[in-house]
Amino acid sequence: MEKDMELVMHKAETLIEALPYIQKFNRKIIVVKYGGSAMSNAQLQRNVIKDVTLLKLVGFKPIIVHGGGKEISRWVGKVGKEAQFINGLRVTDEETMEIAEMVLGKVSKDLVTMVQELGVKAVGISGKDGGLLTVEKKYADGQDIGYVGNITEVNPKVLYDLLEKDFLPIVAPIGLDEQFQTYNINADDAACAIAKAVGADKLVFLTDIEGLYKDINDKSSFISRLSASDAEELIGGGFIGGGMLPKLSNCTSAIRNGVNRVHILDGRVPHSLLLEIFTNNGVGTAIVSDEEIGGMPQ
Repeated sequence: MEKDMELVMHKAETLIEALPYIQKFNRKIIVVKYGGSAMSNAQLQRNVIKDVTLLKLVGFKPIIVHGGGKEISRWVGKVGKEAQFINGLRVTDEETMEIAEMVLGKVSKDLVTMVQELGVKAVGISGKDGGLLTVEKKYADGQDIGYVGNITEVNPKVLYDLLEKDFLPIVAPIGLDEQFQTYNINADDAACAIAKAVGADKLVFLTDIEGLYKDINDKSSFISRLSASDAEELIGGGFIGGGMLPKLSNCTSAIRNGVNRVHILDGRVPHSLLLEIFTNNGVGTAIVSDEEIGGMPQ
């Protein structure tokens, strides 16, 4: 009985700890970039969707921007093609583009279904809808990688309309160029551009690592909080490499363009999103503006 009471009291304390955060972010927009292993594991997928749905129900205005790279590669393999990458970017010929759009459309509607099963209205769109994402052709160090787009403009009206009508938008990273040609877009880039355009209070990257390390081989070098300037110093000093480099560049760009706080979280940890946002300590890396000093974690 005493043990049961302790458990109940602990739950109550957790709820009380979350209260100031719920009050602070009521009606604020949060963009969640969702991909990686958390997307390919059914149980983790349900956990992430539960977390985002809870954010919606306690007053946030979440927008999900999802990837689907592993699933695209699987379907490209099914048609006898081999996935090719240059500098981490998928080489996307006409057939691969067609497959990518179909796969991302399916992923989007699967996520919509999961959200609606939890009692929240969701709408799956791509960057094509309402002229959300306009792109130009992207090159990898001068190399032609096919139908891969670089975002030139974001028109967030369709997102504002959906949020106003109490829908949870779920965005697939596909866009159109000025000639209405379809392009695949890196999901991190899409999430960052959308967060800037809607003036999101938070941008969250659910990734396959715990957060940011000054030295990836030294677990004691974990960074739980740093400023945009600190992040730029790490990039300039050559401390950050691999897939984290463009992600961190996106983070600092978002902060410099009005996003209040960017979080890098391990999507493989159940409910990491809630733990980071609603507890004092958090579980990942938070990147903040240079002006933010002390005070309550945001």
